[in-house]
Amino acid sequence: MEHSMIHGGVIRRLWPADLPAFREHLLRLDTQSRFDRFAMAVNDAFLVRYAERCFGIDDVIYGYYVDGTMRGAGELRAVGNNIIGGSVEAAFSVEEAWRRRGVGTELMSRIVRAARNRRADALYMSCLARNVAMQALARKFEADLRFETDDLTGRMVARGPSAATVWGEFADNATSFATAMLDLQTRVFSLQPRA
Repeated sequence: MEHSMIHGGVIRRLWPADLPAFREHLLRLDTQSRFDRFAMAVNDAFLVRYAERCFGIDDVIYGYYVDGTMRGAGELRAVGNNIIGGSVEAAFSVEEAWRRRGVGTELMSRIVRAARNRRADALYMSCLARNVAMQALARKFEADLRFETDDLTGRMVARGPSAATVWGEFADNATSFATAMLDLQTRVFSLQPRA
């Protein structure tokens, strides 16, 4: 599941070694995409600081890579102090050229699974009223989410993890970690002077 090809790219869990790729992805977002993601206008300095805070112990991030470049990300983070059994928030960003290809759906499926496996009592996913694409994505997961009256905030349906969801995430994480380490080794090796 984790490394299935999606329009020429792969989705995998991100690790601290992926920080530069995540930061560069955020910096490539156009003005409107930035506004849709953060619900406010943000500059490059904000995005750099934001990316640097995104790899804490309670953060789960998946990235969509095409030819070694991250083009989309799905984030899950705790709303309060603890991601286990508490409220969590989901957020997404996909670069313009890679939208409407199923990338958001694939990222969302991993975020919902991660929230379920952490026994989240609520998964919040807010979007602007004009962000019709994000609302459509959320509605694809109506079996897992219930919407509040404004239809802009989803709340997780209380369901515990199953052996299949826990094992699936474990296997995906192991594969993703190995891939991230290989990517890091390749980047470091490419920086070495050639004799």
